[in-house]
Amino acid sequence: MENWLHHLLDWLPEGKTYLGLILIISLFESLPIFGLLVPGSSLVVLAGFLTVQGKGAFIPLIAACTLGAIMGDIISYWLGARIGPQLMRKKSFRKRRPLLKRAEAFFSQHGGKSLFFARFLGPLRGIVPFVAGGSRMRPAPFLSYTLISSILWGISYPGIGYLGGASWHYAQNLSTRFGLLIALALAVTVIHILFNNKSK
Repeated sequence: MENWLHHLLDWLPEGKTYLGLILIISLFESLPIFGLLVPGSSLVVLAGFLTVQGKGAFIPLIAACTLGAIMGDIISYWLGARIGPQLMRKKSFRKRRPLLKRAEAFFSQHGGKSLFFARFLGPLRGIVPFVAGGSRMRPAPFLSYTLISSILWGISYPGIGYLGGASWHYAQNLSTRFGLLIALALAVTVIHILFNNKSK
């Protein structure tokens, strides 16, 4: 085992405290602004990798990641619903009201797809649920897509680290490939939507 791993394993807390730390990381990564500052996905991949090194158990790790992601999305959505309309009433945002109307129309048609893909795209992860709340996306579909995407995220990112086995570099390569696969799927979805809109 590499020296940095020894030091990291010695430094990290144990048991429920460790799982609570993972939950907090997953939660804060899903919040506006904080999501841009917290490298949550990388840390979750690392946590999955550390389970192979004997740090915690894999199933509780998945549960902590998933629960944190769900809670973060719900808080972000709530903040958007509470703060978003107030921001739009300010003078600096009045000129952007047409943009808000387009956002509301977009989320009524494609909100679910946006929430799903944003969960796997770092810069958008904390912003899209906030915009969904501000655009008054209905709670029921929001929760449905949030649950699905958070569960898949909570399994896949720790799973990438776990599959990396004894090599952190291999785990990083798997994470990069997975990100490219998500980006490709997003590109195909966008092209499909644009094609359908033009054909109508």
